[in-house]
Amino acid sequence: MSSDVSESLEEPENFSYEEAEEDEDESVSPTDLSEMLKEGTKEAHEQAENTQFVKDFLKGRIKRELFKLGTVALYHTYAALEEEIERNKDRVAVAPLYFPLELHRTAALAKDLEHFYGEGWREKVQCSEATQRYVDRIRHVGQHEHELLVAHAYTRYMGDLSGGQVLKKVAQRALKLPSTGEGVQFYVFENISSPQKFKQLYRARMNALELDQRAKERVVEEANKSFEFNMQVFDELDKIGNLLTEEAQEGGLPVHDGKGDFHKCPYYAAKLAGTEGSGCPYRLALAMLQQPTIQLALAACLVVVAGIAAWYVM
Repeated sequence: MSSDVSESLEEPENFSYEEAEEDEDESVSPTDLSEMLKEGTKEAHEQAENTQFVKDFLKGRIKRELFKLGTVALYHTYAALEEEIERNKDRVAVAPLYFPLELHRTAALAKDLEHFYGEGWREKVQCSEATQRYVDRIRHVGQHEHELLVAHAYTRYMGDLSGGQVLKKVAQRALKLPSTGEGVQFYVFENISSPQKFKQLYRARMNALELDQRAKERVVEEANKSFEFNMQVFDELDKIGNLLTEEAQEGGLPVHDGKGDFHKCPYYAAKLAGTEGSGCPYRLALAMLQQPTIQLALAACLVVVAGIAAWYVM
């Protein structure tokens, strides 16, 4: 049974992360890093919100298997980001923005993956190609250009705090998830009582970073790269979604229709078979049907069935 939801949701279909943000302090300057990021990534914001995957998500048209794979992508992304933040937490360009209790999402995502895949989820999932490119960039920044980590933190955490509650409600309703929060812990910030006040604090800390104008410009450039990596992940998920002809039942398996790249079959990508030698069931069936011996056997069966049918009619 598909988990797609066709009925209208209370949230507007043209919801924008920018619209979710509260009015900021009027005393900000155009040269403040927070303002430069807001203005400098506005176009990227709009492009990301208009990817097909995001538009479908906001309308409640999200398949359960696709949501699971999206959660896998988020887990690998945040694991890399938060490991690099931890590695650089004492540096002057990172320390003021170090809020592990309030912001870090890796542990919450692990809970979500255990809900969807079970206790052995780590052996059942893997990092996709688009997500791996995103992770590689975060690793490079953390090890060689740590002052740019703020760009990736801003892109992820501020967006999560701004639009997270809406996405949480959409996911719970579309996928019929428990109201107690299982499967959507990623969107729950237990240690932030007021997202508005926390975002104001975070932006103030960003503006106080000791960065010259060129360094700020590089942060904005990196933030746009972060949006681009996110869009690549969205596009990858959208392509996988087009291959899902049936929704996987809880504990079941997705079905691949034989089109497209076999290695992008969600069955293969998530390694749900538990072994390297297993492939997409649909493709294996097609391969068997192409064997001459199988074809002969099927032809013989058809002849027998036809004979029986003819005898019955006479």
